[in-house]
Amino acid sequence: MRVSEFWTLVEDEFGGAYGRSLAHDQVLLALGERTPLQALEAGEEPKRVWLALCDAMDVPPERRLGRDRPPRR
Repeated sequence: MRVSEFWTLVEDEFGGAYGRSLAHDQVLLALGERTPLQALEAGEEPKRVWLALCDAMDVPPERRLGRDRPPRR
């Protein structure tokens, strides 16, 4: 997963403003007591950060892959 995909998933699930707030402020034990943003900046794999955020926010498994989008042409 790329960092850009992480941000797309965050926005899809939480909305733009709330998602950015979570990434900036939500300290997660699974990420070594860092926020998602701090973990990304430290080089953590975006997929690991996304899954840790999902676990902390009780995102159901069926929504962890993001919205279905039509294929690009």
